[in-house]
Amino acid sequence: MKVSAILALASALAATAAAAQTYPDKPIKIVVPFAAGGGVDNLTRLIAKPLGDRLKQPIIIDNRPGGNANIGADVAAKSPPDGYTLLMTSSVSTVNRALFKNLPYDALTDFIQIARIAEASSILVVPAQLPVKSVAELIAYSKANSGTISFASTGVGSGQHLNGEIFSKYAGVPAVHVPYKGGAPAITDVMGGRVTFMITNPSEVLPHIEGGKLRALAVTGNSRMKALPGVPTMIEAGLKSKGTTGWWGLVAPAKTPKPIVDRIAKEMLDILKDPAIKANLEKMGLVESTMGPAEFAAFYKDEVKRYGDLIAEFKIETE
Repeated sequence: MKVSAILALASALAATAAAAQTYPDKPIKIVVPFAAGGGVDNLTRLIAKPLGDRLKQPIIIDNRPGGNANIGADVAAKSPPDGYTLLMTSSVSTVNRALFKNLPYDALTDFIQIARIAEASSILVVPAQLPVKSVAELIAYSKANSGTISFASTGVGSGQHLNGEIFSKYAGVPAVHVPYKGGAPAITDVMGGRVTFMITNPSEVLPHIEGGKLRALAVTGNSRMKALPGVPTMIEAGLKSKGTTGWWGLVAPAKTPKPIVDRIAKEMLDILKDPAIKANLEKMGLVESTMGPAEFAAFYKDEVKRYGDLIAEFKIETE
């Protein structure tokens, strides 16, 4: 290596070290690739205040909804890798990498993982008026009403879509996928009996379950949900697949200096030890499920492959 190249590298490393030592010295932005007031936005605002307090800088929430979360992710991916722009990412990002063929960013290589924050099982719900009270009864009902069974989702390739396809396969229940442009209209049609079932996020359906408009039959994941202790997991209900679960975490543009990533991760993981934060997560239907940078990076890579395999298996394509 030439002396000039060595000097340039040394200078760059010194500048990075200096930036990390003074970080942060201005407000930090967290890009949320969903609309304000939604579940992901609420989660981000829950952790933003304590994170800002610990870093002694304001945290600005930048909502960039649209494009199945791709608009916001692209904004974050193309931001300077200096620790002042972060992205609240989710399982949606790892799904999108396989689902969309011409994305302007790469979810696997354009981000560095900071901390996973929370996860959530999904709930299999049916209209309260449907004469079924268990997965076994739903399967029997579906076979007796072959050709009329459908499931709702918030769009092609969404978690609801994947879970619907998984359930359909392992329950032996052929069902028509009915995509909607959001959770509210989808759930409205399920409650009205226009769609047979939906497997979706707790925050969207728990109030309707408690209100008697929807009936919960099972939950995805490895364990029962605290909010619904009497509802079995998919495995307990007799299926051979536990389905998919949602997760959320903070990432930064690739090449963000490791000392900055480690600093944010430390503060974030400490915040999530707070019983009040955990309690608020539970109220949102989420469970604190922390991972630091290395563990989150390995998990993220595995999720990209897992969702890629699922999308290929079910031949899911965007229109």
